[in-house]
Amino acid sequence: MSTVSRASLDQKLALAKRCSREATLAGAKAAAVATIASGIPTLASVRMLPWAKANINPTGQALIISTVAGMAYFIAADKKILSLARRHSFEEAPDHLKNTSYQGVGRPHPAFFRP
Repeated sequence: MSTVSRASLDQKLALAKRCSREATLAGAKAAAVATIASGIPTLASVRMLPWAKANINPTGQALIISTVAGMAYFIAADKKILSLARRHSFEEAPDHLKNTSYQGVGRPHPAFFRP
């Protein structure tokens, strides 16, 4: 069983903190854009459309806007975390796994697999 050094753990912890910070910033940016993008049509429709004026109260307006912002935050943060994890796992992979080009001259593919 191998032992893990303190320096290796500190390096992985620093990397995880940096990745979570980047994901938080990406999520916050997406939430800010989504708030504006959903707030303007929501508020405009409540003022202009008779149905929306009658049926969407201020609590409903806030719920619509905050739901969109929350969804944008979590989707953007999750995408950022997954992209960073994919990039870092590729960087730490052994060299024989990094080479993804096809080098063999094995059996030819059947006709339906040919480009």
